[in-house]
Amino acid sequence: MIYITRRERFNAAHMLRNEKWSDDKNIEVFGKCANQNWHGHNFELFVTVKGEINANTGFVVNLKDLSSVIQEKVIEKLDHKNLNLDVDFMRGKMASTEVLAIAIWEELESDINQLGSKLHLVKVQETENNFVEYFGK
Repeated sequence: MIYITRRERFNAAHMLRNEKWSDDKNIEVFGKCANQNWHGHNFELFVTVKGEINANTGFVVNLKDLSSVIQEKVIEKLDHKNLNLDVDFMRGKMASTEVLAIAIWEELESDINQLGSKLHLVKVQETENNFVEYFGK
């Protein structure tokens, strides 16, 4: 088994807010991230796939194909968007990085499997200090 990772980037805004809570409670729990005027990040997305090397190509997956899937299914929907308002696969969900990583996995998994490899990891880096890694269920 061998693993290969593709990195992509996107910029997006979001707000962390639990609609069941008061403004004070949201500020208490989420701090600046509950700002009513939103805030944004320059995200990095790392998608790791695994599999056996194809004897004919020497690849686990063609990175051009992997990049195309990531671009179409995720980056085009996220880049320069508001995660809370604009992204179909985030609608009705808390826009935390943890939830975002799971949602990205769900968007990518079947298409990556069709490329002949298996999705292993979705890593979303929100800031230079904070990132989430999701390995599936």
